[in-house]
Amino acid sequence: MNNKHDFDTFVAETARKLALRSEKQAETINRSGLKSQVETLILLLRSAMYPRVFGSCTREDNYISDDIRIALHRGALLLYDILYDLDPAKDAVKANATVCDFISGLDEICALTETDVRAAYEGDPAARSETEIMLAYPAFEAISIYRIAHRLYVLGAELIARMMTEYAHRLTGIDIHPGAEIGEYFFIDHGTGVVIGETCTIKDHVKLYQGVTLGALSFKLDDNGNPIKGIKRHPDIGSHVVIYAGATILGGDTVIGDNTVIGSNAWITHSVPAGSKVFYTKQD
Repeated sequence: MNNKHDFDTFVAETARKLALRSEKQAETINRSGLKSQVETLILLLRSAMYPRVFGSCTREDNYISDDIRIALHRGALLLYDILYDLDPAKDAVKANATVCDFISGLDEICALTETDVRAAYEGDPAARSETEIMLAYPAFEAISIYRIAHRLYVLGAELIARMMTEYAHRLTGIDIHPGAEIGEYFFIDHGTGVVIGETCTIKDHVKLYQGVTLGALSFKLDDNGNPIKGIKRHPDIGSHVVIYAGATILGGDTVIGDNTVIGSNAWITHSVPAGSKVFYTKQD
């Protein structure tokens, strides 16, 4: 470039190309603040669920219900705005119905997260209180956000749900797809590096340690060589199962039976009967 006019020419031409490209991005949301909105939504919802822990309540019982109502109302309005903006058809009735269905199910979500807190308290001798678990344990951060996101996922708000769990992933290193189905009393000890795939199911009283992967063994491809979506790819984990650090369990046909222990660093691609103990042993 020899002078200012050359600079302006390059800027104008590049801007024109980028504008043309943006027109092709039909599924891209023209809203730069969407991520921060989703993070604010998480804060509002958890403030309503646990006002004494995550909220800014006055600590006076007479005002707790007001604090909850305010957080819920703000959360409902924000969720409506996000859903409406994400809807190409701008269907206000649909967005309103989704918000009502979601808000009405928050008490059930809270009941589930309470079992998760209890599982953490009973499963970790280092835990001094349930409040400590909610404020200091990355597992509760990830699992409580997953519980909220899963409800939205079931209601058809998949993008918001994915953004929520990816926010938790960034915070904790725990990657739970919102499509996974997880039962009561779920605990992840330490947590970093845990991956739980979209079609994974986990029953009640399951405990995972850091570095566990519940993933896909392989992807079936269509005629064009692209992965086929919407099929079962991830394992099913029974009740009262413990999976120790670094274990990898893969495949949509893989079932881990109830009351099973999977040892550290085990690599499993087949079903395991109930009551089993599976351990990695070094091969000579």
